[in-house]
Amino acid sequence: MNPNKKRLRRTMMFLNAQKPALIKDPYIYKPDSIMLDLEDAVAQNQKDVARFSLYHALQEIDYHGVERVVRINGLDTPYWQEDVRVCVAGGCDAIRIPKTESAEDVHRVEQAVIAAEKEFGREEGSTLLMAAIESARGVMRAMDVCESSERLFGIALSGGDYTKDMQTHITGTGIELMGARQNMLIAARAAGVQCFDTVYTNLDDMEGFRKDVESIHLMGFDGKSIVNPRQINIVHEIFTPTQKDIIFAEKVVKEIDEKSAQGIGVFTVDGKMIDIAFYDGAKRTISLAKASGVYKGEL
Repeated sequence: MNPNKKRLRRTMMFLNAQKPALIKDPYIYKPDSIMLDLEDAVAQNQKDVARFSLYHALQEIDYHGVERVVRINGLDTPYWQEDVRVCVAGGCDAIRIPKTESAEDVHRVEQAVIAAEKEFGREEGSTLLMAAIESARGVMRAMDVCESSERLFGIALSGGDYTKDMQTHITGTGIELMGARQNMLIAARAAGVQCFDTVYTNLDDMEGFRKDVESIHLMGFDGKSIVNPRQINIVHEIFTPTQKDIIFAEKVVKEIDEKSAQGIGVFTVDGKMIDIAFYDGAKRTISLAKASGVYKGEL
């Protein structure tokens, strides 16, 4: 399995792959991932120009460890196959499949990626995949999508297209996205892949953005798609464990390790009833703290 499949992805920032000014140094803002967009951000008569820009960016720019994901054009267009070839030739880390509605959609892209890896001498399995869910049908088939490929590291909600399909619109309350968010999270967790929330496009409402991020963090999402560097720090703050969280997690892990060896199943930590069911959550908190660069302990 590709070791990057489970990497930290709190933020994934969209950038127009056609515009050198945008893609030359986004790493300075320290997102976990960047999304180099060949789809909606690029006009139909500019697809070749965007691919040219993308290839040279992937080949020549040092992104300082920031993951480079490319959103290709839809499988119902004549562009996606050449998109895949350029992505793999350039050495991107992952490809985002738009408008995914079935496991077959993922398989089609995977076969194109395999062929491109052979064509350009890339290591087999080095190009990961993610799937964007943008319709009611996609939401209903989320489990099949999540289990479609070992290359698939996660799924992401595209709220704009999804709400159009549902004959509603983005309200800012989250009500219109509730069903899709929950269904996709359940599918992702059952399949053991990551799940990412949709963008929040109102840059004039940073308080609303913060509330939205707090909500999806509590739901269990792994991260959020973003459209502006101003959004990065808020997401990272909310998705990074606090020192209080870390200290409690350390206590839980140590106590469970000790008490289990003594045959004790239930006990208290800081006045809270704890048993073995808390173990995985505590370990995940510590792993997330390590990945976020804020862990100073010894576990």
